[in-house]
Amino acid sequence: MNGMTRIVTWMPQLFKGAQTTIIITILSVAIGLFLSLFLALGKMSKHAVLNRLCSGYVFFFRGTPLLMQIYFIYFGLPQFHPALTIRSAFLAAMIAYTLNTAAYLAENIRAGIQSIDKGQFEAARTIGMTGAQTMRYVIIPQTVRRLIPPVGNEFIMVLKDVSLVAIIGLADLTKVTRAISSSSATALVYIPAMIIYLVITALFQLVFNKLEKKYSVYE
Repeated sequence: MNGMTRIVTWMPQLFKGAQTTIIITILSVAIGLFLSLFLALGKMSKHAVLNRLCSGYVFFFRGTPLLMQIYFIYFGLPQFHPALTIRSAFLAAMIAYTLNTAAYLAENIRAGIQSIDKGQFEAARTIGMTGAQTMRYVIIPQTVRRLIPPVGNEFIMVLKDVSLVAIIGLADLTKVTRAISSSSATALVYIPAMIIYLVITALFQLVFNKLEKKYSVYE
């Protein structure tokens, strides 16, 4: 069996692994983005307890390795109580990546909100808007436009970092590639695997670039 024939036979497995990689990335970034808004607002809150809790959360997940977070959620939590056992490797990975992504995006959202001219807060107040209304109708819509580049960068980082789920036995693209390489005793499989990663990255980068151009705050 020549090299090209072998690559063709590996493609179904590689595509299946790529599917897992993409699903985890999309879901964790989407849910993480939702959670990050509340974390960012919590960090900016004047309520001392809420501020410290959110700041502590962000500090912890940004200050510890993602690999350890995945390992702890899947293997460590059951050591505290059996009820905390997460039997699904996919679910454990989703939780770890979501929590980690939320911490990083929270800082981006906070920076985005603070970049808005303070005069807009004052203007909203003068027309009778509450703080919540100001955030919802004036500040957040503008912040969203500023978030497209950092969210795109975080998405690409998560896409590549999903390879860490191999430690809990989840068959993502990297895990499948390693398995094929081991069973076939060849490193040839890494060529199509890297090409798949490049194609996926390029496609999503294109999507975020188009969104950035469409909603650019500088237009």
